[in-house]
Amino acid sequence: MESPHTLQQHSLINRHHREELNRHPSLNLWFTGLSGSGKSTLAHAVEERLHRIGCHTYVFDGDNVRHGLCGDLDFSLADRTENIRRIAEMIRLFLDAGIISLTAFISPLQIDRELARKIIGAENIIEIYCNCPLEICEQRDVKGLYKKARSGEITNYTGISSPYEAPEAPDILLDTGSSPIDECVATIIAVLYKRGIVKSC
Repeated sequence: MESPHTLQQHSLINRHHREELNRHPSLNLWFTGLSGSGKSTLAHAVEERLHRIGCHTYVFDGDNVRHGLCGDLDFSLADRTENIRRIAEMIRLFLDAGIISLTAFISPLQIDRELARKIIGAENIIEIYCNCPLEICEQRDVKGLYKKARSGEITNYTGISSPYEAPEAPDILLDTGSSPIDECVATIIAVLYKRGIVKSC
């Protein structure tokens, strides 16, 4: 989607220059899974590890984004799609800035994740599925949102009154219901190392 009557400006400094300065390629790690599956916790843990080895990073957390950029959206399927579209467009800017971005969003529908991949570019994204049984997610629910969803107090809640379509072929599949977080972090960092994104583990 492009705005009419505008021209795209091109900087003398491009993505390649910024990646050279940062000493690593830019990339997006897209964490998807049910609420309570460990997406945000894991994203921040991976960011901390990347920061320690000198990477330039930023975490986009679903709750935080809805306080500002997407504060006007609800949780209907249409607004969830718009939420993902806005985030994907933001990620494109962070890729150009040479940053490794980590996005922790339920992103429940396959069609929306495909939209994000199209906007971001398949070569720029690693999809990470935090696979965790619903019952464990409910046990971890410190805010009591699942309980409210089951009582009908909250509508359109993923896993209860709104669907979650698990990725069929994620780049990384993690059992976040039983695997220790350090093990999950190590798995992700190892993939980044093999792909040449980071130079050391």
